[in-house]
Amino acid sequence: MFLEQFRLDGKVALVTGGSRGLGLEAALALKEAGAKVAVLARRAGFFEEAQKHLGEALYLVGDVRDEGRLLEVVDQVERELGPLTILVNAAGITWGAPSWEMPVEKVREVLEVNLVGAFLVSRTAAQRMRERGYGKIIHIASVAGLKGEYPEVLDAVGYSASKGGVIALTRDLAVKWGRFGIRVNALAPGFFPTRMTEKVLPKAEAFLKATLPLGRPGRPGELGGAVLFLASPASDYITGAILPVDGGATAL
Repeated sequence: MFLEQFRLDGKVALVTGGSRGLGLEAALALKEAGAKVAVLARRAGFFEEAQKHLGEALYLVGDVRDEGRLLEVVDQVERELGPLTILVNAAGITWGAPSWEMPVEKVREVLEVNLVGAFLVSRTAAQRMRERGYGKIIHIASVAGLKGEYPEVLDAVGYSASKGGVIALTRDLAVKWGRFGIRVNALAPGFFPTRMTEKVLPKAEAFLKATLPLGRPGRPGELGGAVLFLASPASDYITGAILPVDGGATAL
């Protein structure tokens, strides 16, 4: 009875930023549970590595800031795979610099992709989910949106602000869309080895090992299960939740 609640057979999922990193891990978890998966990335060249791991899927090119393209993407997903039930917003960028010197144009760009983009994709997908009275939206936020970070660990104020915005967005949309059967939740990962963290993690790893309750950064494979939980019927009575996957960082 309970294990069956984690199955996604016949469900259709769209993962933005699904060509690599945590987005790809999310796509892999959903597919393994039986979902038909579409992934969205900014460039077709990003799909080469994803196809090695994910195999058969619907690969789509588009920018989460382009509302017209997002309408086309959702249309194509539903035309080729079926009614869209699950959305994972994993698309994101960052820019590192001391806060005293952070270029304002980079702050705006990060906010546009990470926060405004997450809203636009969510709204586009939710229009279809609303028609059917059911849907799961999962935002990939960050522990950086839940607490301040020492500059020796992460010096990317625009990124932190954008993820704090994603967390507020998650809670507010959960309240507004719950009456339509749409659940909106977020995961707040700590440090995981990805392309985005490849320059930051080596400098921060000693600090993380010394301070995190679990004594290490995240490992590949440790986020997918949480994605699956929030995407599956097992979490149908959960909305507006922010689930840290952070080795205990937010417990300190």
